[in-house]
Parts: sequence; structure tokens; C-alpha cells
Amino acid sequence: MDSTFTFDQAFWFSVGAIALLLLCSAFFSGSETALTAASRGKLRARADKGERGAAAALKVTEDTERLIGAVLLGNNLVNILAASLATALFTRMFGESGIALATLVMTLLVLVFAEVLPKTWAITQPEAASARVSPVISLIVLVLTPFVTLVRLIVRLILRLFGHKDADGNMLAVREEIAGAISLGHSEGTVEKEDRDRILGALDLGDRTVEEIMLHRSQIQMIDADQEAGAILTQCLESNYTRLPVYRGEQENIIGVIHAKNLLRAINKLRDGDTLKAGAMANFDLMDVVNEPYFVPETTTLDDQMRQFLRRHTHFAMVVDEYGALQGLITLEDILEEIVGEITDEFDQDDEQVVRRAENGDYLVDGAMTIRDLNRAADWSLPDEEANTIAGLVIHEAQMIPVTGQVFSFHGFRFEIAAREANRITDLKIRRLS
Repeated sequence: MDSTFTFDQAFWFSVGAIALLLLCSAFFSGSETALTAASRGKLRARADKGERGAAAALKVTEDTERLIGAVLLGNNLVNILAASLATALFTRMFGESGIALATLVMTLLVLVFAEVLPKTWAITQPEAASARVSPVISLIVLVLTPFVTLVRLIVRLILRLFGHKDADGNMLAVREEIAGAISLGHSEGTVEKEDRDRILGALDLGDRTVEEIMLHRSQIQMIDADQEAGAILTQCLESNYTRLPVYRGEQENIIGVIHAKNLLRAINKLRDGDTLKAGAMANFDLMDVVNEPYFVPETTTLDDQMRQFLRRHTHFAMVVDEYGALQGLITLEDILEEIVGEITDEFDQDDEQVVRRAENGDYLVDGAMTIRDLNRAADWSLPDEEANTIAGLVIHEAQMIPVTGQVFSFHGFRFEIAAREANRITDLKIRRLS
């Protein structure tokens, strides 16, 4: 130590100023961690109960970029000022060697008391911490807003020089944040698989289209309007479906949709006691009881389609492509199954189960099953960007239509063609590779 150095008033003033600046740095660091880690949902619940701090935290976190900019600006100001005062003090005490000593001491003090300690405290109780610090942080953000705005303009200018045209927007989309939290919770065992599937299914409705889940036109049961009334009645009664499309001439020419209950009501009116009136069935006109068909584009998102179903008070729609050609049909139940899973009733057949587990560990899968449904049933993660169905994925990867018995390996799974009809893969055996 310099022999001329004395513990005068200037020394104690410098020590006090450094301690105060470190305290301010700790406040900024803890506030940043608390406000960015706090759940807005929990803050909203606290604010609804009348907690002013939570309401202030909600308001100050609306503009995350401005908040972080102000906190970082304040934090850097106090850290740099504390380091400068410490350097001047240690230089006065130890001469030129005091610069290195000041760097070492301030690094230790800032790391422990201004970074690790306050952030650890804040992360353990982010909502409570953010409610406490938000009134002061709101004032600081207001004061530093002009400087933060200038910094943001400089940052945008620099980003544009490197080809980034827009630096606005939320750093994390709310939907992606929720999906990530749910997936993380499932991997840690705190969220059940069924709960994860339902929530993620609801979140994905806006990204998925009707064509991904529709019943393909080759599987649609239709009624020929030119058939006799008795044949139509028999077909409706034997069908497992309540609503059936009605066509005339070609199956592409959909002229209506018949509801089984409406048909039975119309037939019931033709009775005379316990028997039908003479010639009643011959004069029966199917078009008197069919409903107007509802057509939707295959590119409609599931979220939009569900809203349309609810607005129109209907559950049934025919799906067409950009040329107006029939592609399939979709129901409200199909969309709901993307959220809650397969919905079955007393009319569903037991043999409709499309995923079965063999004794050797292979999964026996219907080729028409969607990749998403298989991922949900088996808890896999097969990609569905290039194809909607399992058969489509195999054909895409093989670049050919495989024959029965062929085996392929891709995406960490073994696929064996178990059955094929014409050019359609009907059954596959799938096994995860070790």
C-alpha cells in the first residue's frame, strides 16, 4: 500500500458509492430475471385479485424490448461507474498495480453480489419478485426511454446493414412458449401424455389444413339420387353414418346431404297406421329431404373450419380442390378428434382399430393412418412435412410404390409392406430401430 495513503473522507465516500452501485446492479440483475421469467398468466391472476405490483409488472412487460433495453442500460451504467471508482480507489492505494487488483476484486463482487445472488433469488420466486420491483422498474423505464429508443434505432440501423430488415416482434411467440413448456413438462414427467396431446392438438389447429385429416373420396359412402326409395332407405339404415352425401350421375356431382333422421321422418309421414300408403314409396322424392351441400377448400385451416362449423350450425362439409373437384369430406368430429383423440360410439366397429401391437414388438398399422395419429398413439416423432399418411411417407422416401414384403429403413424406423391393393399400401409393419 502507498505509504502516503490515508483513510480519509474521500476513501469512505468511494467505498460507500461502490457498495451502493453494487446494490443497484443487483437490483437491475434480479429485476431482469424476475420480469422475464415471470408467468404472465400468474401475474394476471394476481392482478385480478387486486395486487398492484402484479398489475404494474404486466404493464411493464408488454414491451419486452424496451424493458430489457432500459434494465441493461441501467445495469451497465452502474457497473461501469462502480468499476471506475474502484480502479481510482485501488490506484490511489496501490499505485499502478491497483488496476489489476481492482479488476479482480470488482469481478468477484459483481459476479457474486450483483449477478448470481440476485438472479438466484429472483428465479426461485419470479412472480413475487417481479411484483415487488415493477413499480421502481416502471419509473426507470420511463426515465430511460429516450436513451433506449436511441439505442434501438442504432441497433436497427446496424442490423439492416447486415440484411435484417425487421428487428421488431416478440422474442418468443406465446403459442410456441406454451408448446415448449408442455413438451418439457411431459419429458420431465409432470405432464401426462394425454394432457400434452390435447393441448398441443388444440394449439396446432391453426397450422393444419382440412386436407390433412379429411376422409378421402375413395372411402366416402354416397347415395345415388336415382335409386328407388326403398334402396335408399336400406342403405341409410345399414350405414354407420348419420349423414350421407347424395350424388346424381357421377359421384363428383354432389347435389345434397341427407340426414338419416330427416329421411325416417319423411318415410314415417307415408304411413297409414302400421303400413305404408299404397304407392307412397314410388312417389317419394329424395330431394324433398336433402340438405344443401356445403363445400370448403382443402387449404382451409382446421381452426377456421371449426369456427365455420359453429357459425353455420352444421357438422358436415365436402372438401374440394382449387379446380372444384371433390377430394373428400370433413366433419366437426374429425377436428375434435385432433384435440381429444379418437372418438368412438356404439356404431364404430372393433376392427376399425388401425394400430395393433404384435408379439414381436412390431406395430401393425393401416397405411391410410395419418402420421400425426401414429405419433400420438405410439409417442413417436415421425416427420409429417412431406406426407399426411404413413403410406404416403413410405412412398415419398422410397420414391416408388413398393410391393408386398419390401422393407425400408429411414428416420430411425423399419417399415415393412404387409399388404397392398392395386397401387395402395393398405398395411405396414413398423418397428423402431435401436
